Amino acid sequence: MYGTIFNLKVKNGHAQLLIDYMKELESPEGMVAWFLMDPDVDRSDWIGVAVFKDKESHISNAKRPQQHENFMEMMKHLDEEPTWTDGTYVIGNLNCDS
Repeated sequence: MYGTIFNLKVKNGHAQLLIDYMKELESPEGMVAWFLMDPDVDRSDWIGVAVFKDKESHISNAKRPQQHENFMEMMKHLDEEPTWTDGTYVIGNLNCDS
């Protein structure tokens, strides 16, 4: 699996707006999962994780015109562009019993 971990600096007062927008998005082809965390430590610096079945799916998604539109809409709720760390996930476990 392949993907990205990203940091988002959420504008003051935009947290719920960002959540509402992200809930509307459809998962692109090849996406396995994605998560958005509001950490306990710094409430304005959120952490996101996107998981794709392979690097090709990740790159294909990044090149989609709809992805650019999604990014531009997301930027309305951020103070600055996200930082991204792309790479191969070497181990993981998703236990969703709840």
